[in-house]
Amino acid sequence: MKVKNFYYLIAGVLAILFAVTHVWNGQSAVLPTLDISAISMDTRTVFTYVWHIITAENLVFGIAFIFMSFQSERSKIRFAAWMITSILIVRLMVILGVTALLDVSALTDTFLDSVAIVIYVALIILGTTMKKKQSGG
Repeated sequence: MKVKNFYYLIAGVLAILFAVTHVWNGQSAVLPTLDISAISMDTRTVFTYVWHIITAENLVFGIAFIFMSFQSERSKIRFAAWMITSILIVRLMVILGVTALLDVSALTDTFLDSVAIVIYVALIILGTTMKKKQSGG
């Protein structure tokens, strides 16, 4: 098998890396802080599964992009790439919007996540704009 779209391959590998770091950060730093008695079990449960939904999405996106990187028929995969891009842009808007609404001074804490999402989206968009000749690599 030959890689037809290196942008998608890189985006896929990044997404899997994001899934691994997301679950690791959650399990080691974020989720253990929820084990305090001031937070109800319902709230802890919701926060935990929402955290893992994002991890699972990143993993599925990564697998999808790696698979898509080997496909030669661009028109069949372009829609999926744009849908994932839309989800990522909305995710970034939610991160920035909620952070700004709750604690505008914490926006600087979202810098790395924001840069990662922007690079990820840029790679996907570059992948969608590749012409058939350029894809050979």
